[in-house]
Amino acid sequence: MEDKFSRLNQYRSMWVLVFFDLPTETKKERKAAARFRKELLDDGFGMFQFSIYMRFCASRENAEVHTKRVKSRLPEHGKVGILTITDKQFGMMELFYGHKIVATEKPSQQLELF
Repeated sequence: MEDKFSRLNQYRSMWVLVFFDLPTETKKERKAAARFRKELLDDGFGMFQFSIYMRFCASRENAEVHTKRVKSRLPEHGKVGILTITDKQFGMMELFYGHKIVATEKPSQQLELF
């Protein structure tokens, strides 16, 4: 029966991915881009690639909280995209380093306080 719950959990737990392309021509723009990255890190996101950050969330409701938080901190200029997918969908991603395929990382266990 435990397998049934872990399988259902893969559909309940979510990943929030934030994609962005921010201008960095001026000192003010570089500062705004650095601030946005720092705020993502402070909110528990990790860097997947330079302009892609991701965060594991135990539920859809928790993912919505972090999505709203990102939206409230959007920089004045540039493009930002937010994608929320299930853990099951995230696990189907194929990752490559050069021609070598690598396994997707399992999320670290996070303590949630209500």
